[in-house]
Amino acid sequence: MSEDSTAQNTTFASNGGQAYGYLALPPSGTGPGVIVIQEWWGLTDHIVEVTDRLAGEGFVALAPDLYGGRTTHDSDEAGELMSQLPVAEAAQDLAGAVDFLLGHEAVTSSKVGAVGFCMGGGFVLMLAAQQGDKIGAAVPFYGVGSAVPTQYSGLRAAVQGHYGEQDQMYSASTARALEQQIREESGADVEFFFYPAGHAFHNEENLLGTHDPDSARLAWERTVRFLKERLS
Repeated sequence: MSEDSTAQNTTFASNGGQAYGYLALPPSGTGPGVIVIQEWWGLTDHIVEVTDRLAGEGFVALAPDLYGGRTTHDSDEAGELMSQLPVAEAAQDLAGAVDFLLGHEAVTSSKVGAVGFCMGGGFVLMLAAQQGDKIGAAVPFYGVGSAVPTQYSGLRAAVQGHYGEQDQMYSASTARALEQQIREESGADVEFFFYPAGHAFHNEENLLGTHDPDSARLAWERTVRFLKERLS
């Protein structure tokens, strides 16, 4: 993140209470709003770094903490945390994050973007399907989990997906079918990109051994360009 950017832990109204997250502002102090949704590991240093990078690109970026401060680097524990997360409750927290950004004085866009990874990629699609016109751009990175919707008639955002051809958790053929389903059911602009990589290829802390720097770099460049085009 730029030295002139600012970041802080924050709270926002959600689901009848208070939710927590990490908020990063761009060097200019204002910009389009983007939600960053965590992987099953929690709001880790990697997700904080992604949020900071988006702020450095000119966005007001907010990463909601869906696990209430818990993080892990153990895959069994991560799977347990994800299975214990009530999907409907998490969706409400994310809806609160959208309203928080849309009402924030630093946010210049009338819609927000959403970027998520692994479990968070599933929640990106759920958020876009539930929030309709409030979401202008949805970017799932290899989205998996119970948050992946079964139908997309309420989705209005443009969607850009990033998936690995060698993903053992969510196959490329499944992702291609999902791309077609979203396009047919929503009528939105949808484009999925596929990379010669496995699951979680964007995560530098990837414990699966499938981090792919070249694929990660290209996917990030496409993501930033897409968000700027759709939220400007």
